[in-house]
Amino acid sequence: MADVTGPRARTPWVIDAARTPFGSARGALSTVRADDLAALPLIELIRRHPALDPARVDDVVWGNANGAGEDNRNIARMASLLAGLPDTVPGVSVNRLCGSGAEAVLAGVRLVGSGDADVVIAGGSESMSRAPHVLPPVESAFPRKLDLVPTTVGWRMVNPRFPAPWVESLGRSAELIAEEKGVGRLEQDEWALRSHELAAAAWADGVHDGFAVPYAELERDEPIREAQPEALARLRPAFSPEGSVTAGNSSPISDGAVAALIARGDLVADLEVEPLGRVLASAVVGVAPDRFAIAPVGAIRKALDRAGRRLADVRVLELNEAFSAVVLSCLRELPDIPADRVNPCGGAIAMGHPLGGSAARVVIDCLRHVRRLGGGIGVAAACIGVGQGIAIVVEA
Repeated sequence: MADVTGPRARTPWVIDAARTPFGSARGALSTVRADDLAALPLIELIRRHPALDPARVDDVVWGNANGAGEDNRNIARMASLLAGLPDTVPGVSVNRLCGSGAEAVLAGVRLVGSGDADVVIAGGSESMSRAPHVLPPVESAFPRKLDLVPTTVGWRMVNPRFPAPWVESLGRSAELIAEEKGVGRLEQDEWALRSHELAAAAWADGVHDGFAVPYAELERDEPIREAQPEALARLRPAFSPEGSVTAGNSSPISDGAVAALIARGDLVADLEVEPLGRVLASAVVGVAPDRFAIAPVGAIRKALDRAGRRLADVRVLELNEAFSAVVLSCLRELPDIPADRVNPCGGAIAMGHPLGGSAARVVIDCLRHVRRLGGGIGVAAACIGVGQGIAIVVEA
């Protein structure tokens, strides 16, 4: 059992976590409303901890990137109510795009660490399958044409004041960074193949048991495929005619939800559970929007510096696989960490990338992987659209 006495009695601990398996676009979770989807891991956490009075939860902090459909009107509050938490439990939603789930976890840790809360549930979700099309404001009472705008992913209703390079598609921006760093198509496809193989093996080995909870007939992450090098090589570039980023080396549109239970140290004994670990430090950095793919590097370095640690101390680096180009470009800048310590059980290319929930999954997987290795330091990081990167140093 972790030492939660003495000076650590008020330390915030990540006690437990639950998630849905991630669903494919228009797949097994696409019929579940976005707010009902968010409620699923909350229901599971309350179910598995009968010693926790739900009324003791001081807040629900939830990451969500789109918020244009059934996830509108503060999905944290909606999910809390739908999960059966008392109506006295408040909720707040946060949006740092692909970093939203990690941002929510950090907010929960800070609430407990500051003494403003004793118990928090934090996480994130996205139902990308159910993201609606929206109608931009019209400038005349009787417009001749109404153009609906999709809200699934990426830029929409772009401000014309932004420079053109800033508003390139995420895939094309990642591609340009990969070209700059000397990361070619073959290397990206090989990383994608690695992701599918490791993810499939992790599920077969029971790595996600106790974290991912089956829903209906969905028992594992739906996007995982038996990928073949020849099939990946045949895919056409998705963002430019001669580019290197394809549907095969990009993360897929996905649905899913992740939640973590965070509490102060002196409550851990009451819950009769070994905590997953704790957060040592974090950092968020900004870069030009078209350089978002390399932003995790600055965040990782800053977070490690704040924690007083080095890359050599890191046993696991969980780096969200928005694109193979992102991970490989970042690793060009982080040569001190061996590739076999990065995403050891696969990543978002295989598992899926439900925007608001992915970074929370990355944090929890990092803690769980480090624990399986016997403890130590891990780093969870993600690139974020519009030019940001987030990193969290954890100890398990």
